[in-house]
Amino acid sequence: MAAHAGRLADAVDLPLIADADTGYGNPLNVIRTVRDYERAGVAALHLEDQVMPKRCGHLAGKQVVPAAEMAAKVRAAVDARTDPDLLVIARTDAAAVDGLDSAIDRARRFADAGADLLFVEAPTSERDIETVATSLAGHRLVFNWAEGGRTPPLSRDRLAELGFALVLFPVGTLLAATAGMRELLARLRAEGTPASLLDRLGGLDAFAELAGIEEVRELEQRYRADG
Repeated sequence: MAAHAGRLADAVDLPLIADADTGYGNPLNVIRTVRDYERAGVAALHLEDQVMPKRCGHLAGKQVVPAAEMAAKVRAAVDARTDPDLLVIARTDAAAVDGLDSAIDRARRFADAGADLLFVEAPTSERDIETVATSLAGHRLVFNWAEGGRTPPLSRDRLAELGFALVLFPVGTLLAATAGMRELLARLRAEGTPASLLDRLGGLDAFAELAGIEEVRELEQRYRADG
């Protein structure tokens, strides 16, 4: 995961937020996770309070570790970073397990442990979202705009009004890519060729340009053996 985060960080100029799941173990494992992610070049990472093996925050059957155990992980994460600009996001999945009040209480404990941003996962109504924002006012909050998930899709203006500092769109590009691949394969099966989609696909040249082929060509010219 850290190596994958490093590849993503190399590919973009924007600050990268990385999912560090549960930290992959106890506080000692969290220390290693934070150090590895920091070396990989991420700007922020989020840790969650599920038991391992974890589940998607918008699927049923989740379990959470004791709040004190997660708070210890947050303290370990904060202490492990060497870059003071690296942000530690503390996520709780307790709303679906023990109720929203429990999740909010956990978020407060994680803030006391040093978390930079608080992330209450999967509120299921706008009223619950408002309760999270009101109860945790004064803290920087994360909203997970999980496309097709259990949380209602609030507008950007409404989220800003409620005071959320960061909004995640975690799966939309994957859903779009999956839909595109399914459509292409269906056309291929029905028509024997994807030719009817070529105008929408953009062609190989457009993809090569997006992938950075011009930079590769410039480097080839710069370092030609006869140059």
